[in-house]
Amino acid sequence: MQKVKLPLTVDAVRAAQKKLDYDGIIKVELLERLAASTQSVTRDANVTLSFDFDQRHLAFMRGSADVEVELTCQRCQEGFKHVYSVDFCYSPLLKPEEADDFPEAYEPADVDENGEINLIQIVEDELILELPQIAMHDDTDCKASGRNMTFGDIPVADERPNPFAVLKNLSK
Repeated sequence: MQKVKLPLTVDAVRAAQKKLDYDGIIKVELLERLAASTQSVTRDANVTLSFDFDQRHLAFMRGSADVEVELTCQRCQEGFKHVYSVDFCYSPLLKPEEADDFPEAYEPADVDENGEINLIQIVEDELILELPQIAMHDDTDCKASGRNMTFGDIPVADERPNPFAVLKNLSK
């Protein structure tokens, strides 16, 4: 099956009624916030989405996405490519006052005035949340890996007299 560009927004309830499945991409140009959080986004995000109803007749969207980004290693300060994927499950939050009673199995998805959810924003949020907190190469690939570090006793520098030793004489 050919991958196509995903719609920007979708009515999750109608999509669940039709049991729609999407297998598509989100263009790099649309992932502006992810690009701002990394050095760059190097390829389009592959996204699969499935819409359905659960046993309580609550519409939900289950999906996954993967992307490749360029990050800066925090040890050696060189760039490296990082490929990762995320899985998520959302349900449209049609009435904000019901947010406290929302099932824990789903993340609430805010809907606009037309009852649609912003797919690009949701997928981009999930990709940003899954970025590593401290970006680093593997030890084998990094120039500043643990091989260059030493552990053990610190050598004693010049033995200088304690500046507080004079206070001992005052107490006598």
